[in-house]
Amino acid sequence: MNEIKIVNLLGLAQRAGELQSGDFIVEKAVKKRTVKLLVMATDCAANNEKKYEELTKKYNIPMRKILTKEQLGHAIGKELRVVLAINDDGFAKALLKEIGEI
Repeated sequence: MNEIKIVNLLGLAQRAGELQSGDFIVEKAVKKRTVKLLVMATDCAANNEKKYEELTKKYNIPMRKILTKEQLGHAIGKELRVVLAINDDGFAKALLKEIGEI
């Protein structure tokens, strides 16, 4: 897993408008089925993890836990972020490739 490339991809997705962040916004996007990949911080609270595991299973969306809240926020130019929704197939596939799952 190349963290620098992952951070760069998350930043590009943010600038391209293909990334959403924040609990309420991401939950809404998941329910609308616009999310291609859900990214969660490795240091998130157990209740958030459980909530998103259930949502992603229900809506058949891949979820990966990478980086910390601080690193995720920094990658997209914001404060701490627990969860990110990637809305583009290309960015989702590129991230999965960097995580080492494609």
